[in-house]
Amino acid sequence: MFNRYRSVSLILRIVIGIIVGTILGVLVPSWSFIAILGQLFVGALKGIAPVMVFFIIASAISKYEQGTENHFGTVVILYLTATFLSAVTAVVASFLFKVHLVFPQSVKVDASAAPKGLGKVISDLLVNAVGNPVQAISQANYLSILFWALMIGFALRMTSKQTRAVIADVSQAVTAVAQLVIELAPVGIVGLMFSTISETGFDGVAKYAQLVILLVGTMAFVYLVVYPLMAWLMTGQNPYPLTFWTLKVSGIPAFFTRSGAVNIPINLQACEDLGLNKASYAVSIPLGGSANSGGAAITISVMTLATCFTLGIHVSFPLALILCFLTALASTGVSGIAGGSLLIIPMAASLFGISNDIAMQVVGIGFIIGVIQDSVETAVNSASDLLFTATAEYHDLKKAGKPVDIHAAVKAARVKE
Repeated sequence: MFNRYRSVSLILRIVIGIIVGTILGVLVPSWSFIAILGQLFVGALKGIAPVMVFFIIASAISKYEQGTENHFGTVVILYLTATFLSAVTAVVASFLFKVHLVFPQSVKVDASAAPKGLGKVISDLLVNAVGNPVQAISQANYLSILFWALMIGFALRMTSKQTRAVIADVSQAVTAVAQLVIELAPVGIVGLMFSTISETGFDGVAKYAQLVILLVGTMAFVYLVVYPLMAWLMTGQNPYPLTFWTLKVSGIPAFFTRSGAVNIPINLQACEDLGLNKASYAVSIPLGGSANSGGAAITISVMTLATCFTLGIHVSFPLALILCFLTALASTGVSGIAGGSLLIIPMAASLFGISNDIAMQVVGIGFIIGVIQDSVETAVNSASDLLFTATAEYHDLKKAGKPVDIHAAVKAARVKE
């Protein structure tokens, strides 16, 4: 039965889960026990993701051989450029379509968890990066996980092949567990949709519709216009077959898991289907899952500027661009966590002289609309990990005189799905 269940496309199963969860939420909202399906799913994702990221990166680095062909430099440049252009687009969109907020006075969020300034954020990031690795895994501190996985991975290169083989086997085993959890995503989504519909109804985020539209519209423009333009400039080929395919195979699952980290196995499989270089994507995909922050750049910039407009604070365009971009960079360490970018908003707001009390209400708004905002943000981040990993390799192959037909590569990958 499970094999028959898996024979159906994951995307189709997810759609069915959405429909079933919505119907149950409307017809039997009192059946609260259904919500536990969503809680179990989210809990399993949070539990396995940090362990998986650690072993995947450590194993990939341990097997790295100097002189082998990889595309790390190009991928990192694409990640940073995408974050910058996302921030620019968000600032432009915010000035063109000014949105005013309605502060929910009743919303209570722990203000002590929010950073107080850019210098403090950078300092905290550096300190967190070298924190206890065991504690980092248990607390899902992805920046620290990334740091220690890289360090231990490099150290493992000096060990025997048998030791590295054991680490590789553990990595595969943990990834297999994560893939199993993802296979059960439709069941969890039934519970998540049931909770959303039964508790808030279809009008739960209606009063924040303008903000949601601006955020989603900006993210859509970035992924469908800005990122394809980058891919075209790098490869010289029509980027849309690859753009739409990455959105389908990576963006849709990430929309529902709301965590780039737990979407790593899907991206790794997609890279394999594309026939990409494993020595490159085995590191670039986990790196993007915990560091690529284009979607976070949009969220922080839009919501911070919307707060300024609501309070009547005059903000010059150059200042808005510089400060929001610096803030977006500071969010890199939390982009792999569902809702992680929201706690950077108070720091951005403080740069414009906005009090922490007001800023935390904006964070509260973020959690209210998070069912849409965070889902779309994660979809953009995760799908772009895949898009830029492929783009980097195709660009480097083109420079080496070995161009790849992107349309043919995507067509072949569709057959393997």
